[in-house]
Amino acid sequence: MRDMSPLRERYLGDSLPIRLGGLAANLRRIRSFAVHESGGEAVVSLIEECKYFIEWTASEAPIDTAAQLVDLQVQLARWQHNWARIWSDPIGRQRLAEHSLAWSDRVLGLSGLLPSQDLQGNRPQTT
Repeated sequence: MRDMSPLRERYLGDSLPIRLGGLAANLRRIRSFAVHESGGEAVVSLIEECKYFIEWTASEAPIDTAAQLVDLQVQLARWQHNWARIWSDPIGRQRLAEHSLAWSDRVLGLSGLLPSQDLQGNRPQTT
C-alpha cells in the first residue's frame, strides 16, 4: 500500500470546493478508464483514492454534503466488493462508467465551482 501522507497533505491544503472538484474529476477519470477493458488497474486505484478524498473531506463539509459523500463512499465500497464480477462483464463496466459520471456531476454540483443553473438547466447570462 502506498504512503498517502503526501497526497493527504496536498489535498487538505485546498479549500472544500476545490477538494470536491478534485473528487469529481477522479470520478470522471473512473468513467474514462471504465469504458476500456485495459483500464482496470487505473479504476481500482482511482476508487481507492476517491475513498480517501471522501474520508479527508466529509467531516469539514456541510451535513447535507457529508451525507451525500457517505452515500458515494458506500457505492465505492460496493464497486470494490463486486469488482471481479463488474470488471469481467462489459455491461457491468458500462454501468460503472455511467454511475461514476453521474456521481461526478453530483459532486461537482455540491462543490459550487460551476455557475448556478435555472430550473430548466440554462446557465445565467453574463453581460
